[in-house]
Amino acid sequence: MEMTFRWYGSQEEKITLEEIRQIPAMKGIVGTLMDIPVGEVWPKERIKSLKEEIEAAGLTLKVIESVNVHDAIKIGLPSRDRYIANYQQTIRNLAAFGIEVICYNFMPVFDWVKSDLDYRLSDGSSTLAYIAADIPEDPEEIIKKVENSSNDFELPGWEPERLAQVKELLQAYKEVDEAKLRENFAYFLKAIIPTCEEVGIKMAVHPDDPPYSIFGLPRIVKNREDLDWICQVVDSPANGITLCTGSIAEDPANNVYEIMAEFCQRDRIPFAHVRNIKFIQEKDFYEAPHKSEYGSLDMYRILKAMYDNGFNGYIRPDHGRMIWGETGRPGYGLYDRALGAVYLNGLWEALEKENQK
Repeated sequence: MEMTFRWYGSQEEKITLEEIRQIPAMKGIVGTLMDIPVGEVWPKERIKSLKEEIEAAGLTLKVIESVNVHDAIKIGLPSRDRYIANYQQTIRNLAAFGIEVICYNFMPVFDWVKSDLDYRLSDGSSTLAYIAADIPEDPEEIIKKVENSSNDFELPGWEPERLAQVKELLQAYKEVDEAKLRENFAYFLKAIIPTCEEVGIKMAVHPDDPPYSIFGLPRIVKNREDLDWICQVVDSPANGITLCTGSIAEDPANNVYEIMAEFCQRDRIPFAHVRNIKFIQEKDFYEAPHKSEYGSLDMYRILKAMYDNGFNGYIRPDHGRMIWGETGRPGYGLYDRALGAVYLNGLWEALEKENQK
């Protein structure tokens, strides 16, 4: 297991690599290039520059997050082959600089949805929350709400140029049901996984967030059956999962412990987002501190499922609260994610020592 930390780049962050390097046992960065338009090739010189900057700070760059899939691919438009070719070239370019895992998703229109980016907890901290009654029927209203709560940071999956076309996008998805979206996903995987096998990269799809339909959009990465289908449609070690404990557990019907154990045992989880959530009622929840007692998930049990079933990939603390007066990109402050990383490392050390007896 190698602990990593998501970082958006020196032009997009107030958090520095030097600060991240001071988190005990922090090894690597989960990197991205926020300004490359979706569907365009990531240039080698930009990847090289990012890698050199991170390594100069004493950290590694092995995982890239948010190489987003163009909507033409998800919808199945005639132009999808051009965007798939671009994606294949991006895979090759990333592999040339030692990238091992690419985290992505196949969610229509919105990469994630929350009702509140500044949900206040009793201790005075703020966090992200999903309360169904607070999700407006008009998607444009949620866009405005997110933009007004973003603290002037661009949020992954909510790029302004893409969201400016939300009405057109929603119309384009009108004829795309779950069966059609699966067909288009299979087409994409069958095209890119051979490229991944050639260059030694693993794709790791992120579960839908939330893992059920909103705004009438299909969801196909929402439960154990979907993950099994993904692994079988292109049966290759290069076709994997980013198991996000928070996202998959947002549907109480999903047994996150059993899902984690099964797909670790099948060697299909090269990357994990480990966070806790606290259910308010039914499917409503807020993102809690990582420690088990503060949420609805048993984090020791999650890591034990990983350890006992041979997990040997990359892990990162996921969304954190804003604490100690910090302001920044919602969910991605320094302090609470650092606490989460240290807590997860402590659990892992305990598991290692238990098994050395």
